[in-house]
Amino acid sequence: MVARPGAETPGDPVPTVRSSADHAPADPGSTSSPLGSVDKALLTLERLAAAGPHGLTLGALAAELGLNKTSLHRTLSALRFRGYADQDPATGSYRLGPAATALGDTFLGEENLPALLGPALTAVCEASGELVHLGVLSGPEIVYLDKVEPARAVRVWSAVGRRRPAATTALGRALLAFRTTDRSGMSWYAAATGDTGATTVTADSLWDTLTAARAAGYATEDEENEPGISCLAVPLLRAGQAVAALSVTAPADRMGPDRHRELARIVRSVAPPLLPPSLSLPDVLATDA
Repeated sequence: MVARPGAETPGDPVPTVRSSADHAPADPGSTSSPLGSVDKALLTLERLAAAGPHGLTLGALAAELGLNKTSLHRTLSALRFRGYADQDPATGSYRLGPAATALGDTFLGEENLPALLGPALTAVCEASGELVHLGVLSGPEIVYLDKVEPARAVRVWSAVGRRRPAATTALGRALLAFRTTDRSGMSWYAAATGDTGATTVTADSLWDTLTAARAAGYATEDEENEPGISCLAVPLLRAGQAVAALSVTAPADRMGPDRHRELARIVRSVAPPLLPPSLSLPDVLATDA
């Protein structure tokens, strides 16, 4: 058992004649969805997301979806009104709007992550028998969002809401290794460590540490935040970028390369089925090297 502590802009010409074709079977939602207009809007959003930043013209979008252009134009107008679609004033092409892209960010916000990821953290804790943390980046630090303790509790400094320098924690290193963080930014993270551990962190040493973490798919730290305590952390990715990380924490005397690989295997085995659909683990998660 574990315990939890606007107006239209120029674009494609729009037909002015309406007909029963607006409700023809060519509309995929009209024959299968409980509410065809909603289904049409959702299909439109899915196709705009797949089209990327260049978007699609009204004609191309209608052809790909098999929809009447007049009907689709009304759907796009409604999506634009709420910010879920946008139109390039120069080309007239439609693309996904900021309100649509913000949905995922809101859903995966810090206040929701503990509930969304709680099952995965609990499963890793039960499978490993070790303490598991959830953390996110906040400036040059990490913030602990959640903590799941095993039956044999490990007394550690960490607590939900507390912060530590990202550069000296496995959580922070896993997050930094799998974000668009370039070498020029290492000095800022290194400077934030101050005199926090036995190991002096420099910009160069931090970059080397992150390079190794990217290659392995996980990051580690050994007594760099708390005497006698070591951690392994795996990033949780959304579209290839780390939005959070989970770590496994244990006494240093039972954490070494073999145990790291074993823990990586455990995380890879039990966590993915329990993650929200938009989150994943690194494609490369070294468990045998």
